Amino acid sequence: MTIQGGQTGDEKMRELILYLAAKSETDPRFSSTKLNKLLFYCDFGAYRQLGRSITGHSYRKLQFGPAPKTMLPILERMKGDQECVEIERDHFGHSQRRVIALRSPDVSLFTSEELCLADSIIEELWESNATEVSDLSHDFIGWKAAALNEVIPYETVFVGDPGLPVSEEEVEFCRLPHRSSRFWGHGRTTESRKRSSLISVADYRTEPG
Repeated sequence: MTIQGGQTGDEKMRELILYLAAKSETDPRFSSTKLNKLLFYCDFGAYRQLGRSITGHSYRKLQFGPAPKTMLPILERMKGDQECVEIERDHFGHSQRRVIALRSPDVSLFTSEELCLADSIIEELWESNATEVSDLSHDFIGWKAAALNEVIPYETVFVGDPGLPVSEEEVEFCRLPHRSSRFWGHGRTTESRKRSSLISVADYRTEPG
């Protein structure tokens, strides 16, 4: 899988994992589950704001929220290459698994816009634990529409209006078997399409509260 700039998606995924892990080193709530959600918000947020994802990787709907489809094999290769380790520790009486970067990420693979987006997502979710970021991802219309273990289409970021409750009609629309690129944008006004480049991770919360 080759993406814009000539890098492969696996290369950028590896470096993004290291970037997020290094930036979150002092976050006591950072965990492997939270890492999956940070990756999801970075890729889907980039698709909505920049018109393309950062890594080009697909994300599946899992019980505790979206995760990269190839996360486990990529992480295993990274461990084998001694780029990171995954430790397990006690966190207020609960077991917490977290990825620790063993080398600095190659930030030259990313654009300044991609790094700025990743930094803003880390900052916005800094105070959130794994359960909270998982619950937040469950409000995303693409997660609601997908079946368990199904790939979540990137284009679902354009369905509905940011900040408004998701309607059952919109969820059913995302499930249509004849989905094509010309349909995405259903229910969005011209103004909301313009605003789509300005929204933050908070706008993934599509349920009141």
